[in-house]
Amino acid sequence: MSKAISQVPFAVNEPVNSYAPGTPEVKSLIAQYKKMWAEKLEIPMVINGKEVKTDDKVQLQSPQDHAHDFGFYHRGTMQHVDDAINAALAAKKEWNELGWEHRAAIFLKAADLLAGPYRDVINAATMIGQSKNVHQAEIDAACEFIDFLRFNVEFMTEMYSEQPVSDSGIWNRVEYRPLEGFCFAVTPFNFTAISGNLPTCMAMLGNVVVWKPSDKQIYSAKVIMDVLTEAGLPDGVINMIFTDGKETAEKVLAHRDFAGLHFTGSTKVFQGMWKMIGDNIHNYRTYPRIVGETGGKDFVIAHPSANVEAVATALVRGAFEYQGQKCSAASRAYIPQSLWADVKKVMENQINSIKIGSPEDPSNFVNAVIDKNSFEKCKGYIDRANSSNEANVVIGGKTDDSKGWFVHPTVIETTNPQYESMVEEIFGPILSVYVYEDEKWAETLQLVDSSSPYSLTGSVFAQDRYAINEAFKALENASGNFYINDKPTGAVVGQQPFGGGRASGTNDKAGSKMNLLRWTSVRSIKETFVSPKDYKYPYLG
Repeated sequence: MSKAISQVPFAVNEPVNSYAPGTPEVKSLIAQYKKMWAEKLEIPMVINGKEVKTDDKVQLQSPQDHAHDFGFYHRGTMQHVDDAINAALAAKKEWNELGWEHRAAIFLKAADLLAGPYRDVINAATMIGQSKNVHQAEIDAACEFIDFLRFNVEFMTEMYSEQPVSDSGIWNRVEYRPLEGFCFAVTPFNFTAISGNLPTCMAMLGNVVVWKPSDKQIYSAKVIMDVLTEAGLPDGVINMIFTDGKETAEKVLAHRDFAGLHFTGSTKVFQGMWKMIGDNIHNYRTYPRIVGETGGKDFVIAHPSANVEAVATALVRGAFEYQGQKCSAASRAYIPQSLWADVKKVMENQINSIKIGSPEDPSNFVNAVIDKNSFEKCKGYIDRANSSNEANVVIGGKTDDSKGWFVHPTVIETTNPQYESMVEEIFGPILSVYVYEDEKWAETLQLVDSSSPYSLTGSVFAQDRYAINEAFKALENASGNFYINDKPTGAVVGQQPFGGGRASGTNDKAGSKMNLLRWTSVRSIKETFVSPKDYKYPYLG
């Protein structure tokens, strides 16, 4: 690989539009939102580059207005899963043989399309289908996805250039081959960027993919496929299907040519899929790669030396941005007794100023949760806290499903560190707080580490450096991403590789070269220029 190619500056984070009131970018985005809101969509599956329609039409609903009909998508059958697998395998040889730089060019073009003519479109689709405000849509659907595409190209060039040393008379090299077979991408509703990254990062390295997006994210998934098609992605390389999750997994994971799973979603589903893979291990051509990120119960712990305003702001942003539906969202906090009254007061003032409603109004900080099931789950936690003798709703607690699935930012204070909302993943705008005695800092660190099966993100707030170091060591295995004096959300591609362990996943770090290595099968090659002509070594005389 030439030095000039490897030094092309692909890996530059996409600038984030401010969408400040009255700016041209916010006017443009809201106009695009209104235009797309009024449209009636028909979204087909895409198999072998062709639109596939069925008689099973499923209505698309917007979380902020569940009565609004903006179209439907075509739900497929297991025959369509077979078709997608066959299309991927048929496309594999030609895609594998395409030079890496030509594959890279497709995804770099996709990044530029997203940064330009598709920016408002993919943001608006995310706002309509997933109920993200202008800022949350911008940092996700546009900027993070663009960053994934560009940084992954840079990571790929770096990876391909890493070669072994060669001794005199021989040339050693490694070939980074795609996996033998097809890959399966299963993606979530909450991040358009994740939905785009999981299939594209595998395809970039020469793999072919069957992609099943969440049925709550189909609008922005359609835009992703539109962008990839316009960027020149060949037919069959990525096949997008809308099919039943369990049946699809059973069919895909039983296939002899299944080679890799890239998953983001619930722990229960991922564990079930892992078991299916284990049960089928004797059927496969090769041992499949399994990469998964499965959520968290993310913490913030404040030391008595922490800054009150910084802690309160991190909790409000970390817990309630995108309605707490980020897998990294702050959902449990441990606050010292000496700070709690002041922290609660600042939080209450901030939360009372938050506007709640449709993303169509850019001044709304909180929008709707994703669907009725999420709404009822959140409401259940709030109702039970209100009637509990171990917990109390101290801020918020209001819910409203008259038009959309709106749950107001809610803070639950509990006297029991094992109370349900302190230890169970909720995936909504509910923050639970346990107030600890200042002198029990060390014991509380152990409580943080042991209270949850998850290990995704976490934060410590302190001005005392010894306390920071103590938390850093005590919480070594409690999170894959650890933040010091910052909220536990907002990992940036190329800056904070993202992923966690324990029940949070395989910690293969999306947004880094580490993740891409999982989608290659390395071949070591040794070439000897002058071969020996006699078996005898010098020691034999």
